[in-house]
Amino acid sequence: MRFALPLVALALIGATDAPGPHLNQIGFRPDTAKRAILAHDGTTPLPWQVIDAAGRTVAEGQTVPFGADAASGDMVHQIDFSRVAKPGTYRLQVDGRTSHPFAIAADTYRPLARAALNFFYQQRAGIPIEARFAGGPQWARAAGHLREVVTCFKGRDLAGADWPGCPYTRDVTGGWYDAGDQGKYVVNGGIALWTLQNLYEVNAAAPPFPDGSAALPEAGNRIDDLLDETRWEMRFLLAMQVPDGQHLALPLGRQGRGPLTLTDVDAGGMAHHKVADRNWTKIPTNPAEDREERLLYPPSTAATLNLAATAAQCARIWRGIDDAFANTCLIAAGKAYRAALRNPDVYAAQAFTGSGGYGDNDLSDELYWATAELFATTGMPELAEALHRMPLHTAPLSGEPSWGSVAVLGTITLATADRVMPEERAAARARLIALADRFVAEEAKSGYHLPYAGTAYPWGSSSNFLNRGMILSLAARFTGEARYRDAAVDAMDYVLGRNPLDQSYVSGFGWKPLRNPHHRFWAHQMDARMPGPPPGVVSGGANSLSFPESASAALKGHCAPQRCWTDDIRAYAHNEVAINWNAPLVWLASELSASRR
Repeated sequence: MRFALPLVALALIGATDAPGPHLNQIGFRPDTAKRAILAHDGTTPLPWQVIDAAGRTVAEGQTVPFGADAASGDMVHQIDFSRVAKPGTYRLQVDGRTSHPFAIAADTYRPLARAALNFFYQQRAGIPIEARFAGGPQWARAAGHLREVVTCFKGRDLAGADWPGCPYTRDVTGGWYDAGDQGKYVVNGGIALWTLQNLYEVNAAAPPFPDGSAALPEAGNRIDDLLDETRWEMRFLLAMQVPDGQHLALPLGRQGRGPLTLTDVDAGGMAHHKVADRNWTKIPTNPAEDREERLLYPPSTAATLNLAATAAQCARIWRGIDDAFANTCLIAAGKAYRAALRNPDVYAAQAFTGSGGYGDNDLSDELYWATAELFATTGMPELAEALHRMPLHTAPLSGEPSWGSVAVLGTITLATADRVMPEERAAARARLIALADRFVAEEAKSGYHLPYAGTAYPWGSSSNFLNRGMILSLAARFTGEARYRDAAVDAMDYVLGRNPLDQSYVSGFGWKPLRNPHHRFWAHQMDARMPGPPPGVVSGGANSLSFPESASAALKGHCAPQRCWTDDIRAYAHNEVAINWNAPLVWLASELSASRR
């Protein structure tokens, strides 16, 4: 299957050598906000015109000077042409500059949603990736890590701790490769899986990916295609659970420098933190040609609570669709939750090479999330009591979700799941709306009119925007207020090109798309025999806080926050891809595909 890529094939008609106004490079829906930004030093409003395909002026107005914008380093003018609503192809002219053509169409985001979901198929382990589902022969590959039966790391870690291993093996075939490497992680898999399962749950009446609508080998099996994809990962997470009755040597509590102190604990029901290579694989490496030893790494409480939360969510979603699978998920969720309560402070061991650490020293949010999910699934009074004793149940939400900050996921579930009591739902929705109000208020402080006014752009900042877009979209659903949906569009606009680099951070979409992500298979920059990325892959984006790679070293101290990025496969802190970044891209693109007004 080949994806329709809006505007990619359009020539640079009307473009000048000077940078044109920055805007969403795939276009706009007729019924949402349409904004552009012009970098310009002047303080006097400038005339602008929107020109249709026949060269006629269909709208005109004056720019609104904003002045200096710290996040971009630009002096900027803002342009709002939201009143242009007729479907068609247009250009924006201002200050002697003309934008690339852009579309206004009701289905603007649908091809993006479908391509972004296909990313997860292409990240699958344990199955051949076929050209007919991947979009072309260049992305086909043999199965990576087929029949992956592994045992635990044994021996001395980098800090000198001596791990005894475990007396069992686990068949962990399948799941999604996490990012540009070939590790499979329960923690990062948890938030990515939750996001896609939530997309189905909040749209159960009209699912965005009905059977046969996505490019998947399971299409036609009478199961929603989104659920087919999520089950691939859920089965992997279930396989990472420690068998009942197993005692393992694990570190308890926060520990200082040097070797960990290991204590024998009843680890049955916990989840191994990850399965990954003993040593980092080189770039490029086709997953099927990975010769590194694969190992299970020690269980952690964080991974265990991720399993409890997503398996509980799985249980209520699959109820009535596949009751046997729903029951399997519910049993696993209960075991994981009890194991986490029994072992509340087993933090992820970090002294290994060959894979990401995903360390987290505050697990209160994971416990709140898992409790909320189990309560929403079972309605058990004791879970309600536990939930209501947690400070996070009533505290103001601190921000958008990330793999290490998941409390808001529990609140979203309490706000949206069917069986939650009305008063519980109303309180959760009020907290989400308050958070959305904070994001909307930030737009007035942002030169690029974004629901993110900060000047610290973290690793994976693209997902900060996309996850804020999810919160804003939910607020729009709860209230019916267009301002929240328009702010969600602003978040997507940033990712798709309304930024000072004039960069679409998504491969295959826009006139300047992502081309060289940090990835071991999509590695054309390093080896002409390897493919570039398929459409629908989002880069981590601007990172003003970390410059560990030589490819980005020259940026350090010399880039405004939104400009701290390079399209280079070697720049893993700036240009890697990851399942927890693509998941909110699927969610938000699907949401913006639907008519809500």
